[in-house]
Amino acid sequence: AYSVGVFPMAEHREDDEIFWVDPKRRGIFPIDEFHISRSLAKTIRRNAYDISVNRAFDQVVDACADRAETWINGEIFARYQDLHAMGHAHSLEVWDQEGNLVGGVYGVSLGGGFFGESMFSRQRDTSKIALAYLMDRLRQAGFQLCDTQFLTPHLASLGAIEISRAAYKARLQQALEHDADFEAPQLPSPALLLQRITQTS
Repeated sequence: AYSVGVFPMAEHREDDEIFWVDPKRRGIFPIDEFHISRSLAKTIRRNAYDISVNRAFDQVVDACADRAETWINGEIFARYQDLHAMGHAHSLEVWDQEGNLVGGVYGVSLGGGFFGESMFSRQRDTSKIALAYLMDRLRQAGFQLCDTQFLTPHLASLGAIEISRAAYKARLQQALEHDADFEAPQLPSPALLLQRITQTS
């Protein structure tokens, strides 16, 4: 499904049915154009959080589904667990100094494409911190495409844009011709992360 540009959703948590979505307008993150505000840079520079990759995939998906309205039902949760076991679904976690999971993002990887599924935040800016580390990881690992599915004002403020379905599928085919390894890059220090984002954005 991801290789042809569609993704699954459910109407709500308790709905057993899954439908496939192929939006006319598609949100993407140009990987070299992530925008970071001064306040977010200051938060990252404080180094008050620990970052990990694939340490708590199930917890991240569960936290993303823990809201009044969610498209993540039991079937979708189970299939992402399968994809994670196969090495095609990944999470990036943000932990506070007490070891609590306070933010994160997860998605699917295929070739040089990363398909962002959802993110969550339990403290101010922790989902943005997760996105900053995610975008750096995608760049270092050689990804060509970061799909956000839909464009929201929140994502737009961080550099995401909207393109047509045809333009998305052209970018998708190019990305699938490349190889990228989500787990290969080392996690950067906050200073190195900010340096690299500043150089490319």
